Amino acid sequence: MTAAKNLNLRAGLLSVLIFLTLLGIWYVATSSSGTSGGTAGMTAEQIEYAKMMGKDPGVSKSGGFPTLGAMGSTVWGHLSNPFYDNGPNDKGIAIQLAHSLGRVALGFGLACLVAIPLGFIIGMSPLLRRAFDPFIQVLKPISPLAWMPLALYTIKDSSISGIFVIFICSVWPMLVNTAFGVASVKRDWLNVSATLEVNPLRKAFLVILPAAAPTILTGMRISMGIAWLVIVAAEMLVGGTGIGYFVWNEWNNLSLTNVIFAILVIGVVGMLLDLAFGQLQKVVTYVE
Repeated sequence: MTAAKNLNLRAGLLSVLIFLTLLGIWYVATSSSGTSGGTAGMTAEQIEYAKMMGKDPGVSKSGGFPTLGAMGSTVWGHLSNPFYDNGPNDKGIAIQLAHSLGRVALGFGLACLVAIPLGFIIGMSPLLRRAFDPFIQVLKPISPLAWMPLALYTIKDSSISGIFVIFICSVWPMLVNTAFGVASVKRDWLNVSATLEVNPLRKAFLVILPAAAPTILTGMRISMGIAWLVIVAAEMLVGGTGIGYFVWNEWNNLSLTNVIFAILVIGVVGMLLDLAFGQLQKVVTYVE
């Protein structure tokens, strides 16, 4: 236990060192880029023309990648007031995240209701496993976003179409892992339950499900990671609200600091979701 704690401590210190090194590289790379803009050296006609083109020549603009100071100000501005709502295209980061997480939760939950029972049935029957395998192998490699035009055409609602895409991308890893986990239950355990004349329902819940639970959770963990990846791209397509739409909207506004902040938020939330499923996986994992 002491060796494990020592390893964790050294790994944590190394992570901090790497993080500080990256910040140092960022600072050095951006500190040399000066600022450009302003009205210095511009004639009155040039200033007027710039204003007609939608530019404000009086505002100093960065000549390159945002500095650490600008990034820090952006992060503080978003985190200090994450729940503001000033209209359709101006909402706090917490509201944007809530919409994205809500879509992911709904699509992922529907996928669980379909994939886990169906995978359970397929895993228990070699006949069904061979019958369903061609359809799974054909549908599984299709990009979830390829379903978006069809969903928009049939459902005619962008928000529900986004949920449908999350459902599609979440189904296959859970279905395959559930079927594999159920089919891989040790024959000895099934033989013991048959010897004890355990009825099929009790055998499914007391023998097969606990044995297959780690594999099922692995499929759910993979599905959640894919769902969180897909929701960003889906929201860029359908618009409205959500962290994906926030990234696209800020890019259209040429705000690199907001884009980078959103990318960091996406990464942190994805990490937290993965850690949560990792803890659940540890709970159901058994030692033989």
